[in-house]
Amino acid sequence: MKKHLFIISSLLLASCSVIRPTPKTALVDGLYLQKKNGVTKKVYVDVEDDVLRTHTIRLINQRLVIDSLSISDFYPEHIKEKSREKSFFSKQSFDIDFLTIPLKYRFARLDVPAQLNTNLNGAVYLGYRIDKYVVGYKPDFLNLSFRNITHYGFSFGVFNGLGNTAMTPTNTFNRINQEYDGVVWNKGLAGILAINNFTVGLSLGIDNLLDKNKKVWIYESKPWVGIAFGLNLN
Repeated sequence: MKKHLFIISSLLLASCSVIRPTPKTALVDGLYLQKKNGVTKKVYVDVEDDVLRTHTIRLINQRLVIDSLSISDFYPEHIKEKSREKSFFSKQSFDIDFLTIPLKYRFARLDVPAQLNTNLNGAVYLGYRIDKYVVGYKPDFLNLSFRNITHYGFSFGVFNGLGNTAMTPTNTFNRINQEYDGVVWNKGLAGILAINNFTVGLSLGIDNLLDKNKKVWIYESKPWVGIAFGLNLN
């Protein structure tokens, strides 16, 4: 039990720690949908030398062309005035993640009460992702305002992978005498929420035992709910 708690604590600390921003969490060069003062338009974001610029996208001869000669908005790293103005940028993408599911809640089965399992599970996740970035300024005591970018992300998709589970007489109708760790094929749906560098997800899945005792395992193809953490692969 102490070993399981140590593994969970390590995963939580690793997931909550500050890491180097990736293209998913940082506002980088690219096409975005910008919403400002109630107006929504497609723009190209250019980040260079700590200055964020936006360029208008124009439709010319059935092609989207970036107007690089004019700057729609200009966001330096700091300004010498207080500003409450905010701009919202969003983009959509295909998401590929590696998920680890350290906690699984299994519902009660027959005479066995509900279980909270802490087995090792890993899966490849494919989903649809929406990222939103809020660009604004925070004032300090010297009447300077420093640029602040807050990132929100949400992804929904499917996962497929392998894990292990404790096989005992209790969860096999007393059909086995020797306890062991069985290998399971886990699959299901997951939703992932990201706020800046913190990412956590909720998963709903089923497990299939990959050995001869699958017919007596009480959790075979039964749904479970789990907490998932993701590592972005694209």
